[in-house]
Amino acid sequence: MALSDLLYPDNPKRKQELIHLHQELLDCMSTNFHATNELVAVLNEHLGCTITHIEMRESSTVKENCDIIIQVMSEIQHQVQKIDNDMKEKLEPVLYQKLYDIKEPELEKIAIAQRVFSIILGEATSTAAMVALKLLGSNLLTFTVSKLISLLAQIGASVLGGISITIIGLGLEMILHAILGAVERNQLLTAVRSYEKHLAEFKAASEKYQCAIREVTSLVRKQVQ
Repeated sequence: MALSDLLYPDNPKRKQELIHLHQELLDCMSTNFHATNELVAVLNEHLGCTITHIEMRESSTVKENCDIIIQVMSEIQHQVQKIDNDMKEKLEPVLYQKLYDIKEPELEKIAIAQRVFSIILGEATSTAAMVALKLLGSNLLTFTVSKLISLLAQIGASVLGGISITIIGLGLEMILHAILGAVERNQLLTAVRSYEKHLAEFKAASEKYQCAIREVTSLVRKQVQ
């Protein structure tokens, strides 16, 4: 047993907590990668986008993987904004306002959006129009993406960022060394609390993000059936 463990008997427990929290972080990131790819597939297939699918890189650090997902999330934001700009440019102001009017019938909105996408894509299905309207009308999706990008950037810049994705299989001491670096072992509690704070915010934002994507993908599946 290390001297710090003798002096601070809670340290072994804290070490296990750090390992558990790190695995939770990786699991949450993995789910976000999967959800993002689902949305990318919908955008590419139905709205003519060409966004590249992403994969977690096990040989890379947490920060490097955060950067990968931040890049594609930013591209999604850009594409949604582009769709809105196209709508605004190609529609008369009255019709454009109808797209955002909650009192307007859904079918009329779809017909308006489909008209625009037929111009942009040559032809467009009602599914494309519905997806576009869902994305444009969902402040939840745009706000949640911005929140998640911010949290990913914070995690990447924190002590967690330099940890390799593959560290879990390398043993307890290697994990602790990677997480703590030059931090003294008696500061484990501080490290755990920092990890818990980042993870709690990240998980909450991730759940909202994944929920918003499920709304879009389930809409597409219903149209295909």
